Amino acid sequence: MSSILKLDRHNEKAEITFELKFQMSLTTRQRFEMMLKKSQEMKKLLEKSGYRKAFEIIKRT
Repeated sequence: MSSILKLDRHNEKAEITFELKFQMSLTTRQRFEMMLKKSQEMKKLLEKSGYRKAFEIIKRT
């Protein structure tokens, strides 16, 4: 189960420390799976918003 960071005020150092501890608690496989899942989510959102693939080869005639 993951933890939740709760701060009274904005504290960038505490946020970074929290994120690093969380990332270090994961295995390499878990980090890659999380990265791939987020990449797929972003791809779906881009396609839903009307953006095409990252690149396309267009033949000029």
